[in-house]
Amino acid sequence: MDTSAQTGAQGTTHQQYRAQNIETLVNYYKSGFTDVRGRVGIELEHFVVHKDTKLPVRYSEPQGTVWLLNQLAEYYPKKVYEGDHLIGLSRSHGDITEGVSLEPAAQVELSAGPFTTLADTERSFNEFESHLTSAADEIDAEIARVAYQPKAIAKDTELIPKKRYDFMNKYLGGLSPWGPRMMRGTTSTQVSIDYSDTADCLRKLRLADALAPILSLICDNSPIFEGKRRPHKLMRTENWEKLDPGRSGIAPGVMDPDYTLERMAEHVLDTVAITVPDGHGNVCYDDRTFGEVYADRLMTKEEAVHAVSMLFNDVRLKTYIEIRLADAMPIPYVLAYAALIKGALYEDRSLDALDTLFDGVTEDDIVEAKHVLERDGYQATVYGQDVSKLADRLIEIAYDGLSEDERYYLDSLAKLVEKRTTLADIWEQEHAQ
Repeated sequence: MDTSAQTGAQGTTHQQYRAQNIETLVNYYKSGFTDVRGRVGIELEHFVVHKDTKLPVRYSEPQGTVWLLNQLAEYYPKKVYEGDHLIGLSRSHGDITEGVSLEPAAQVELSAGPFTTLADTERSFNEFESHLTSAADEIDAEIARVAYQPKAIAKDTELIPKKRYDFMNKYLGGLSPWGPRMMRGTTSTQVSIDYSDTADCLRKLRLADALAPILSLICDNSPIFEGKRRPHKLMRTENWEKLDPGRSGIAPGVMDPDYTLERMAEHVLDTVAITVPDGHGNVCYDDRTFGEVYADRLMTKEEAVHAVSMLFNDVRLKTYIEIRLADAMPIPYVLAYAALIKGALYEDRSLDALDTLFDGVTEDDIVEAKHVLERDGYQATVYGQDVSKLADRLIEIAYDGLSEDERYYLDSLAKLVEKRTTLADIWEQEHAQ
């Protein structure tokens, strides 16, 4: 690539190492190529709240989330610190790693996988929730099974002592209130899948981005927003769209037939860093783009990994594909969502069916679909079709892509689709009075 031809707001004409850093990022993506099929990884975030007030259990409380982590350390014994502050735990067995971490406002997350079977996934997450529930009971707390703070106003919640979150709060908070709302007010379910080569990777990226609005609808579990009833459906979708358009939503150009891994790498380099590693296990604040930060030297692998982690696209590319728009949900629905992704995005016949279903869908179509679904839910028309019929077809494709012994995992979400309702709708009905 001739960097002398680069122009634009990011000052790419002065990035001497731009071509080499693009290559570093592309090589990082390619290091994820694998012939293994059908594996999923899951990240599930939990609000832990006081039973009486429904306000979040804070990091700094005498029996707050640090206390909870110490209770969980009996089962997840490897402790993770930032300075003197305990911020996570982990354990490994075989190829599976389970990491317990704290999100910005002390949401407790389990990140686990990769799982070859959904039965293993079920055991891992049920065991974790059992341990977390037991520990929370001791301090008269509970898991709040909605995806937005049930009572608290996001800006009033306490950040955990982690520099990355301080800097993100500073930068994103300077853009709009949506960044701090995302960090402090929301919980999500993220499912990750493998790719075998460049073509498989780019195909899955396109299809997952086309699916994203429909998945947001199927997994909508945000009936509350800033302490009140939600103003519309799919609240987390709006939150992600507005927090920082330069790093969220759809990666620019990803729906183009000629899209490349190099263009994804350029997107990373043209994104404002917010934080950069200092080489000593810490991060520093930086409001330049990653391309500017590393204009005069080659990025290390650690720096490439960190840069990729600072993008919040609906579908994020690492050494796996991370599908990020689903709300946090109760475990049966999380397993159903994992089954949905596994069934839809691994088998060739499923991918072929999705190619047909989403033929011709553009970035503009996806953005419009989100807005229409926020307003109309299952009554919406997206991509020129009734979204209810698209959701039905997606369920059919996923069932067909799963083995017979795993299809039943999909049932709980399939029943919601059949009834044209969501967990958020059900919550609203139950709290109508």
